[in-house]
Amino acid sequence: MKVIVFDLDDTLYEEISFVYSGFHAVATFLEPLTGSTEKTFTELQTLESKSRQAVFDRFLKEKNIFTKKLLQNCVSIYRHHHPKITLYKEALHCLNHLKNEYPLYLVTDGNRLVQRNKIQALQLDKWMKGTLCTSEYGLIHAKPSPYCFTKICTLEKVKPQDVVYVADNPHKDFIGLKPLGFQTVRVQTGKYKDVQPDRVHEAAYTIENLNESFLQWLNK
Repeated sequence: MKVIVFDLDDTLYEEISFVYSGFHAVATFLEPLTGSTEKTFTELQTLESKSRQAVFDRFLKEKNIFTKKLLQNCVSIYRHHHPKITLYKEALHCLNHLKNEYPLYLVTDGNRLVQRNKIQALQLDKWMKGTLCTSEYGLIHAKPSPYCFTKICTLEKVKPQDVVYVADNPHKDFIGLKPLGFQTVRVQTGKYKDVQPDRVHEAAYTIENLNESFLQWLNK
C-alpha cells in the first residue's frame, strides 16, 4: 500500500495568493491612517516584489507612521486573517482522484496558526487523513527533518519505501527523506519551479504539475 504525502505552499495552491490575501487584510486595517485600502495594497505588493523581508516595517517607515505596536498589529492581522485562497485546478483533480485509493497526508512548515488557517480555507480535511504542521512538534522537526514522515510511517504501519512525498522546494524537501528510502516527487510550480538543484537535493521524479501523468505514474 502506498501513502501519499503532500507539501502545502506552492504544491497544492499558489502561495503568493495567501500573501496578497494577508496584504489586503492589513491594508484594510491601515485605511484610517493611509486613506486608501487599494493604494496601500498595491504598495505592499510592490515592496514584496523587491523583497519579502520586513514588508510591513518598510511600509510603515516610508509612510512615517511606524510604531512597534502598529507593526505588531499588522503582523498579527496577517497571521490571523482567514485567507482567500484556492487549490490549483490540477491539485483539486488529483485529490479527488486519489482520496478513495490512498491514505493522503499533508506535511507543512511554517507558523502553526498561519498554516492551520490555510488548511481550513482550502478545506483540506475533506481529502487528508492527517495534516501535520512541523512547528507543532518543535522547530527541530521542520524540514528537512524526517520526523513527521516517520510518524506517518508509524501511523500507517508502512515502510518509508511505501510513502510518496510530493513537494516543490528542492532546497529542503527531499534531502532528508531520500537516504531513508522515501519516494520523492518534485512538482515544478511556484517560486522554485526554475531551480536546478544538484542530485543530492533533487527529487527522484520531477513533474510539471499534479496532472494525469502523475496519476498514471502512481498506478504503475
